[in-house]
Amino acid sequence: MKLDTRKIRAMKKKATKQTLQMLTCYDFQTAQLLNDTELDLVLVGDSVGNVVLGYDHTISVELDTMILFTKAVKRGAPDKFVIADLPFGTYASLESGLQNSIRLFQQSGAEALKLEGAYPFECELIERLTQIGIPVMGHIGLTPQSVHEQGGYYTHGKDAASQARLMKEALALEEAGCFSIVLEFVEESLAKKITDKLKIPTIGIGSGKHTDGQVLVINDLLHIGKKDPPKFCKPIGNVFEFKKKLINEYLK
Repeated sequence: MKLDTRKIRAMKKKATKQTLQMLTCYDFQTAQLLNDTELDLVLVGDSVGNVVLGYDHTISVELDTMILFTKAVKRGAPDKFVIADLPFGTYASLESGLQNSIRLFQQSGAEALKLEGAYPFECELIERLTQIGIPVMGHIGLTPQSVHEQGGYYTHGKDAASQARLMKEALALEEAGCFSIVLEFVEESLAKKITDKLKIPTIGIGSGKHTDGQVLVINDLLHIGKKDPPKFCKPIGNVFEFKKKLINEYLK
């Protein structure tokens, strides 16, 4: 059953005891595989820059790149609710944010967009997008596009000031019209408080077990790359070593 924003909102954990499962995917063949599973949501993340293109961060990912990869995933997973990341710099102003969001949504075929941050500017953009019919997933905590400004990768919400700020941001995103919010590297007890407070689902990554759903990069889950996945992800296999073994056997 393909989800829509109404069904996603209804899958709030405290009401239904269901858990939303989302995986990040970047290519047609993997999307075909996911289309044949019971997975709820597919995210085409700007982490394509790190995982597929070999960049050190997501900042180098451009709008055309996101359109290209999202179109490929959507072709492979036509029966899934697909969300595309709005990449760095594409919403530096309200006008550019509207233009680039419309282009990404219209040309990629995604059912929704995701953008990072919850300052008044982002919330205004979200309001405008939802008004014209573009569903938006929010994203707070560790926001990779702001990793340089934030000072690196670390857990957010460890002190009273940051806890208050994150709660305020979550409520602002809900008020702006987000149908769901990603909590990345948010301290576990705070992630629970935010989840309990909001009327829309939260999807955690590195934020503990109390969110309404979880998201992982499928390449981490399957250990497709050479590097070890992040500590919060426990791979269910090691596809990298398996493929290397098969290729070495072929070359003998």
